[in-house]
Amino acid sequence: MPLTEKSPELADAADVLSDQLRVHLHRLAVLLLPHAETLDRRFLAKLKHDKFGPHPFDAKIRLALASITPGAAARILASGQPPLKFIEQVEYNGRRLAKLNLPPSSIVEALQEYDRLLAPLLRKLLPSEYANLQWVREQLHFCVILTLNNAYYQVREAETQAFYELFRVELESRNLDELLRRFLECLVQVCQADAGHLYLLNDKRSAWVMRARARSGGRLRSVQAQARSEVANGRAIMRTLAHSRQIELKNGGETGLLLDPAWKGQFQTVWSIPLAAGGRTAGVMQFGFSKSYEWLPREQELLAAAAERCLMAAEKARLMEDLAAREEQIRQLAEHMLHVEEMERRRISRELHDEAGQSLLCIRLQIELLEQALPSEHTEWIGKLREARDITERTILEMRRLIAALSPAVLEQLGLGAALRQLVNRFRRLNPIRVKLFLGRLGRLPQHTEIMVYRLVQECFNNVAKHSSASGVNISVSSADGWVRLAVEDNGVGFRVEEALARKDAFGLSGMRERVALLGGRFEIRSHPKSGSGSKAGDGTSNGASNGDGWADRKKTGRGTKILIRLPVAKEPASSLIEPIAAKPMGRRTARGIRAVGA
Repeated sequence: MPLTEKSPELADAADVLSDQLRVHLHRLAVLLLPHAETLDRRFLAKLKHDKFGPHPFDAKIRLALASITPGAAARILASGQPPLKFIEQVEYNGRRLAKLNLPPSSIVEALQEYDRLLAPLLRKLLPSEYANLQWVREQLHFCVILTLNNAYYQVREAETQAFYELFRVELESRNLDELLRRFLECLVQVCQADAGHLYLLNDKRSAWVMRARARSGGRLRSVQAQARSEVANGRAIMRTLAHSRQIELKNGGETGLLLDPAWKGQFQTVWSIPLAAGGRTAGVMQFGFSKSYEWLPREQELLAAAAERCLMAAEKARLMEDLAAREEQIRQLAEHMLHVEEMERRRISRELHDEAGQSLLCIRLQIELLEQALPSEHTEWIGKLREARDITERTILEMRRLIAALSPAVLEQLGLGAALRQLVNRFRRLNPIRVKLFLGRLGRLPQHTEIMVYRLVQECFNNVAKHSSASGVNISVSSADGWVRLAVEDNGVGFRVEEALARKDAFGLSGMRERVALLGGRFEIRSHPKSGSGSKAGDGTSNGASNGDGWADRKKTGRGTKILIRLPVAKEPASSLIEPIAAKPMGRRTARGIRAVGA
């Protein structure tokens, strides 16, 4: 592709030269050609001994500046080549000067110095046409400055684009290996290298481990899935690779610094950039070039900054992976604790039923036998025994309620819908609150999902009974599209959600939220506290009281609380710790059996 197609600005600069100007330029070139070598020698000597800008010009800068002078243009134009050829040369050397960190003002000052050397010569050669030649020089100078501005812009824009790509890679990468691979890909393109390798030191700092490799043209290979090559680390190589350096492989020089021995016969030049922070080297990037490629200061600075950013991003990605792993451990531990909690509930339920429950039945039976055995004249003792029997029966009923709350047998035997109806009926008997239960088509859900929904409704009932002062509660449970949806809405005094969740002594709402999060669900609370009530909520606590007892009252005042929960219907965990328990009823049939044994 012609250079003018890649850089339209070059063509624009060449178009500035009109046909008449081209004729004068060619004449000027023919005139200057015999004196060009002398002018260049004097110009280079001036640059070497005098100081332009903050630093003296080194040999690389002096040669680049000599390639953009009118003398350089004279050599090209006098040989019959078009002016565009000189413009291309100016742009190439302009990019080179930009990468050598030479300020544009120093270039302008150097070109003015060349003009000071050229002006006396033109006055001597053609004094009558000096004004025309001066106009030609000014036009040529304008084209050179225009091209240099474009060259500097190209270099700066390429650097900006490189850092933007690195920033985008840092944001989009999902793990450490992808981050390193894409960072290396981007830098290979920026450096125009033929290949790149990225190594990190292992935890013991005893070996360099290759973490990514790239080839030019986007042919990338990740080393995540394959055996990572390792190179033994030592003090000498560690000390050498701790600094950026250009390695020339001609005649086998410095091949010991290559971490990939296969590069010896493939490339002529290798750039090595350490990944270091706080004076401590953590890795190194090496870029291979099939031809000898000079490493300029601006490229060194760009790669050093990119290496620092890469190391920071890698450390951040590693911390995020460690955090994600620890969060997964905590999640698994919390899920395990929920299973353990459920098992403990069942164990306590079983113990209450099989031990304390049966013992209470025996006590009640023995009291009843004593009551029947006493003569009728001992009315006082018979009354006390009847009172003790009534207390024992109430204790048995309370224990049945506790057993049902701890481990509802109906949940295992008849499913979630029946268990929720039983829970609602029990709540209605204990609290003067109207409850409406809406059940969609649930089907048979995984056991741990049914238990989770049941416990969530149970906790909502506890909060409503203790803190809401509500007169009515609506509960809706449905299942569709792989999700279970639970909505609990009351017309109570409400509370401030942020304050409730922020309180350290609040475990009800926080516990519900954590339970839902463990299953990957969504938990949302909407509450409208009563104006001026000063309502608070730990587990949903409220200091106010309801002024009305209907849903119309709630709509008018905008009070009440609504909890919306969505749970994914996942498969039953393979390592479920919950064991089904078939609870035995504690009733008359059991009592008769005990009585028969006692008799």
